[in-house]
Amino acid sequence: MSEYSAPVQFIDLKAQQSRIRAEIDTAIGAVLDHGQYIMGPEVKQFERDLQAFTGAKHALTCANGTDALTLVMMAWGVGPGDAVFVPSFTYVASAEAPAQLGATPFFVDVLEGSFNLDPASFAWAIDEARQKGLTPKLVIPVDLFGQPADIDAITQIAHAASVKVLVDGAQSFGASSQGRRVGTMGDATTTSFFPAKPLGCYGDGGAVFTQDDALADLINSIRLHGKGTEKYDNVRIGVNSRLDTIQAAILIEKLKIFSDELELRNQVAAIYSEGLSAHYATPQIGEGLTSAWAQYTLIVDDRPSVQARLKEAGIPSVIYYPKSLTQQSGYQDFPIVSSGVPVSDDLPSKVLSLPMHPYLSKDSQAEIIRVLGG
Repeated sequence: MSEYSAPVQFIDLKAQQSRIRAEIDTAIGAVLDHGQYIMGPEVKQFERDLQAFTGAKHALTCANGTDALTLVMMAWGVGPGDAVFVPSFTYVASAEAPAQLGATPFFVDVLEGSFNLDPASFAWAIDEARQKGLTPKLVIPVDLFGQPADIDAITQIAHAASVKVLVDGAQSFGASSQGRRVGTMGDATTTSFFPAKPLGCYGDGGAVFTQDDALADLINSIRLHGKGTEKYDNVRIGVNSRLDTIQAAILIEKLKIFSDELELRNQVAAIYSEGLSAHYATPQIGEGLTSAWAQYTLIVDDRPSVQARLKEAGIPSVIYYPKSLTQQSGYQDFPIVSSGVPVSDDLPSKVLSLPMHPYLSKDSQAEIIRVLGG
């Protein structure tokens, strides 16, 4: 980059903030004025906005994306003796949540082309879980880097075995599969509003989506300490997991420009793919799918030298993830499908994520592509 050029940001939250700073200031000011900092009116408004955006019947916000997974599993009674099928190549939260409830994360492999759960590996693992004396309870297909997993194949396999499908859409909110928005697939869907996510707040936040009235009622109770119809009548064991009103107010404003930002993300991805596909294994989006492009991730054989070139040019890059879950010491004692997770164990040595956000300039992208030899 020229010494006069602005440095490339891996994720540029300041550019987004400058676009809507006045609206955010007004929204935060309104919360300060009414003073309802917990479960204020903006929380309900944001939940209604989420329903309208996704097409989900119910959207229930919570404190973070990991809690969102936990809330659904608590509502489903997940616990000791239950097998929860999790892709090995993903962020730890997908396995952490069931493990905290005493359930057994059962690791399956992913597909190299999409980075998402391999339906064949999942199908193989169901009988093996039973052989180990576990009850196959649910599968968590993670929509890694923004593209939905093969939800129809996964759901068909799961429901045939009486296994529920909990879509982890922490990275895919805004994406779609066969015309369906993330939030309307599986038996339930969760997402995260961590600042770096496609739709992020200025702190932690998450949400659960479902079409099931009874499940929504249960989750609403569990997220509020297990409350019943009266505030101090707690009818079940719950947790304290609420989205702060100020974060909801911020997210309302961010959601207003989200569709435009998704289009900009897709334009950035298209420029990368056009410039790099001749030299690198670029992300492949499946037929009938769209991606929220939480990350733009290459598969690179000579990653150390590629990273060194980028660093020398002042261009950030990140490895998501340097270890699969089965390679991490805290999860090595949990079962793995007998066919193994070779793709999940190989990807950590090859993946490399490039700067990706809606406000990445074409000049910056041209420089990144040039440095990469595209």
